[in-house]
Amino acid sequence: MEEWITSNKIPLGRWIDSFIGLIQDNAAWFFDLVTEGLKFVIEGFIEILEWCPPLVLLALIVVGAFWLHRSWKLSTMIGLSLLLIINLGYWQATLETLALVLVAASLCMAVGVPLGIAAAHRPWLFTAMRPVLDLMQTIPTFVYLIPTLILFGLGVVPGLISTIIFALPAPIRLTHLGVSSVPKQLIEAGEAFGATKRQLLWKVELPHALPTIMAGLTQCIMLSLSMVVIAALVGADGLGKPVVRALNTVNIAQGFEAGLAIVILAILLDRICKQREPGRGKK
Repeated sequence: MEEWITSNKIPLGRWIDSFIGLIQDNAAWFFDLVTEGLKFVIEGFIEILEWCPPLVLLALIVVGAFWLHRSWKLSTMIGLSLLLIINLGYWQATLETLALVLVAASLCMAVGVPLGIAAAHRPWLFTAMRPVLDLMQTIPTFVYLIPTLILFGLGVVPGLISTIIFALPAPIRLTHLGVSSVPKQLIEAGEAFGATKRQLLWKVELPHALPTIMAGLTQCIMLSLSMVVIAALVGADGLGKPVVRALNTVNIAQGFEAGLAIVILAILLDRICKQREPGRGKK
């Protein structure tokens, strides 16, 4: 029985390979267009960040963090952490990683939030999406690199696409959770005042779900940063490259410094994206 099962193997891998080859043969123009578009966006974002002198950009980030959170402690920590990155010589790589993470997180939120809202209003849609989301989160991340590398070529784009696939379930799930957990009393009160469905969404459901949606943004950023090193394996620039180089040469010092820069960037983005505590900044 075991011999019969193994000798009659389902050619699942060959089917997937044929499917990818079919897409590549008939839609290469589309993937080339997507590659050029995403590369233009990321490279343009990096050029904008590079145009600003490091210390000036650091000051703008510190001022922006203080304006958002009204916390001198947080602003000081951000300033000292970024000065450490500059001192270690990883400012350029940090900007490249920051551009990749912000573009990936923006695209994930642009797709994930509407899908989460739609799934919260249509339970059958979330039931259909759930196995797909589970699959996207459980498939090893290296598996994403194979088809994306074939379809989009070597460079930052396959790393970006793989990052989006890996991080997208977080905003979808948390947006669905936030919108679906709005108390019925709030919905009924809005309906009693004659609010339309659109008004209920923008004035009742989304304000109530905003903390959960912001948690989805934070999770999306953290998941995107976790893909930085993996994306470097397919040619993406940033902090992942020195980590991979240090791994290949067993360079402990370089690996620790680049890894520390990734950790610092993750902590800073997490603190900046968190909502300000109620009452902070008020006398």
